[in-house]
Amino acid sequence: MGRHAGITGWGMYVPQRVVTNQELEALVHTTDAWILARTGIRERHIAADHETASSMAIAASREALERASLAPEALDLVIAATVTPERLFPATASVVQHALGANRAAAFDLNAACSGFVYALATAWQFIASGAYQNVLVVGSEVYSRILDWEDRATCVLFGDGAGAVLLQAQERPGLLSFVLGSDGGGADLLYVPGLGASPVERARQDGRYHLQMNGREVFRFAVSIMADVSRQAVAEAGLEMEHVELLIPHQANRRIILAAAKALGLAPERVLINVDRYGNTSAASIPIALCEAVQSGCLKRGDHAVLVGFGGGLSWGALALEWS
Repeated sequence: MGRHAGITGWGMYVPQRVVTNQELEALVHTTDAWILARTGIRERHIAADHETASSMAIAASREALERASLAPEALDLVIAATVTPERLFPATASVVQHALGANRAAAFDLNAACSGFVYALATAWQFIASGAYQNVLVVGSEVYSRILDWEDRATCVLFGDGAGAVLLQAQERPGLLSFVLGSDGGGADLLYVPGLGASPVERARQDGRYHLQMNGREVFRFAVSIMADVSRQAVAEAGLEMEHVELLIPHQANRRIILAAAKALGLAPERVLINVDRYGNTSAASIPIALCEAVQSGCLKRGDHAVLVGFGGGLSWGALALEWS
């Protein structure tokens, strides 16, 4: 059946600049009360001009490696989950690999939008379970501030920038227990960013602007149902019951979505990690940032069971159950 895998190191990085709802009131027709009531977001971190997905990923990754006391040379693979790379190629993961000095490691990027970290963690696990690799670095890093239309009040208030990383290592006892991934390309037009390879018709329609496009109402409806469903599936695949789960660590898109999913799962608020108020939606970085804060705050302790669950463009979704060790 292969070997087991567990998280042995974790790290995060967010830009120094904080943008509050009050500051956004001066940019677009919105209010602090409106943003807070509908999303639960109070502030978000925005990258400085010199910061990129790779620079933030490097900072978070160094922290993860230091916490695990692992030399970069021991890494076998680096996987970066991002949809906001500074270059289409080479991969952000390659830049991270070089900066860390992980000269033995392979590297590639993974694009599953806001579900990207769960997808990447599940992928890393398979390399370890197969016996191919021992040490895999998984990082989610995003600079959504650069793909937003800052005149669109429906989207610009929602997102922030940041990075989170974990080190996954082979071990004797189970750490990661199960995962469930899914996708429905029929919802591709509900949440997307036009690409450089778009057709001339699409490029003309976008007038050369490559900004995030979102049908907020439909994405909200999708998210509430899928978050609960896929969490139940992952828990069942792990041979557990929801009552055995000490902590749900969801993608931080919207407080109302998270609370609705928690209610559907029968989880009390204290069993759900929510930090969207301080970071906004950081896409593939949101779950690893929340995981870091859960460990640092003592919400997630040795022996606890947790579920990481996300959803995003694709439409995509994924959940992973683990025992924190």
